[in-house]
Amino acid sequence: MSEFREHSVLCMSPAGLHRMAYTEWGDAANPRVLVCVHGLTRVGRDFDDLARALAGHYRVICPDLVGRGNSDWLADPKYYAPPQYTADMVTLMARLNVESVHWVGTSLGGIVGMALAALPKTPVTRLVLNDVGPLLKAAALKRIAEYVGKAPRFETFEQAQAYIRAISISFGLKTEAQWKHLARIAVKPDAAGYKMHYDPAIAVPFSAPDALAQDVSLWPFYDAIKCPTLVVRGAQSDLLDHATLQEMTQRGPRAQAAEIPDVGHAPMFMDEDQIAIVRDFLLQ
Repeated sequence: MSEFREHSVLCMSPAGLHRMAYTEWGDAANPRVLVCVHGLTRVGRDFDDLARALAGHYRVICPDLVGRGNSDWLADPKYYAPPQYTADMVTLMARLNVESVHWVGTSLGGIVGMALAALPKTPVTRLVLNDVGPLLKAAALKRIAEYVGKAPRFETFEQAQAYIRAISISFGLKTEAQWKHLARIAVKPDAAGYKMHYDPAIAVPFSAPDALAQDVSLWPFYDAIKCPTLVVRGAQSDLLDHATLQEMTQRGPRAQAAEIPDVGHAPMFMDEDQIAIVRDFLLQ
């Protein structure tokens, strides 16, 4: 029997219906639920190691945001944006039949978590923001835009793995097994070999005029958050700088902060020391 179970939930955008896939770990009857949401071009199974470590404490839910992994692609790519992702999460929680959740969000998944946690009557009661905050640096957004939606097709899995390692070297992974796992879950075989397991059109919002012209401020969302919050930063991150991290400890929810040495954007919670930081905060 698999460690996890695969499901999907029907969601809606202004362009129509779509299915969002998710994996579920732990006891399905556990009232304590942890939702883990991945970054821009990644998938829910990025959290396999974290989910495995916490499945004894939580019912762990790891969705593939629409347009990624096993989820459907949107009929209109302009809706690949946080309002749609946030609405999908509300639909997911209705499917799960839960009133409250703990949340771990990496990069884009953290932005969605901030947006949801800032709302009145939010179901988010404990929040982990992984290498993202209320000030998104334009230089980092431009770096991401250079590769998102532009991946080549690969003749072999080894070529795909090398590409993912090249664009994700800032993850700071320590073993070949970790890199192989990240590649295996992020590419999809097809008749020509392999391709990235996401809709290239998720890049469309990056092409809007002036989309990358300046830093993006989300401080009004962050300042509205009331729940206990932890911010994890890769010490070499170009998306979340140290000054913003420090400011996050002084305003809004006055977050706890942790920095991971020798990692950029973003820590992947595949090592025990990183997992322990999240586990200790969530369970304290």
